[in-house]
Amino acid sequence: MPAQKPEEKTDICALLTSAEIQVIQSEPVEETKPSAQPSGGFVMLQCFYRTTTFAKSVSLALAAPDPVKPSALTPREFWRKQFHPPEPEEEEKPVAGKAPKKAEVEREEELRKPRPIDGLGEEAYWQGNSITGALYVLKGAAFLRISVGGVRDASERLEKSKALARAALKRL
Repeated sequence: MPAQKPEEKTDICALLTSAEIQVIQSEPVEETKPSAQPSGGFVMLQCFYRTTTFAKSVSLALAAPDPVKPSALTPREFWRKQFHPPEPEEEEKPVAGKAPKKAEVEREEELRKPRPIDGLGEEAYWQGNSITGALYVLKGAAFLRISVGGVRDASERLEKSKALARAALKRL
């Protein structure tokens, strides 16, 4: 008997209900669209929850081990590389009077760095900027990525993402 594919075991779109998304986004879900893509030794299961206003749609992805093609790069290993990279060797110290443009670039880079979020899964990080962002949550051998559309305020976008993550984690 052939091995069962991960997408046959996990109904990614069942991790969140239309009702949960409607409460968070104040929009009904018009359509759910699941997909799966292999990614090295794991598979990315994705669900796009299209709301009435397209910009308010929600995207949920689950990185899970691929039992058909296991490899050294598991979701946990990818997580470690993504959120716990080795420290770079110390660079030269900034020189007084450094060009303001360089400082602005560094500030922008700092804002893009993943920000730890407490109280979700084993670990969670928010990664984004003033326009877009995604919440990553590690649980067991897998991790979730949640992105909420149609919200301009970054802190509100994060709070909505956290609420949806809590709901999805209960079913994971």
